[in-house]
Amino acid sequence: MRVLLDECLPRRLKRELVGHHARTVPEMGWAGKTNGELLAFAAVDFDVFATSDRNLSHQQNLPAFNIAVIVLVAKSNSMNDLRPLVPRVLEVLKTLAPRTVVFVTA
Repeated sequence: MRVLLDECLPRRLKRELVGHHARTVPEMGWAGKTNGELLAFAAVDFDVFATSDRNLSHQQNLPAFNIAVIVLVAKSNSMNDLRPLVPRVLEVLKTLAPRTVVFVTA
């Protein structure tokens, strides 16, 4: 899967997504874009958008974008708090369908 990591997630997280092509929002030159713009851009080049923004599904009409969304729910956005979620994220990526939202918790 082609995964785009939101700028609120640490860049190092992409190394944990073994077997998937992961990039970050800043790497794509999309830092500072609004969520709607970001999702529209991401839907062209990516299968999945990963974020820790729990409000994204309330702020955007996510089924309108041809991309799946994974929301990482952790105590903080530090690698120490996010790393335990990686095995579940890798499992979810195996079957994730476009226009779906999955919340991954510890």
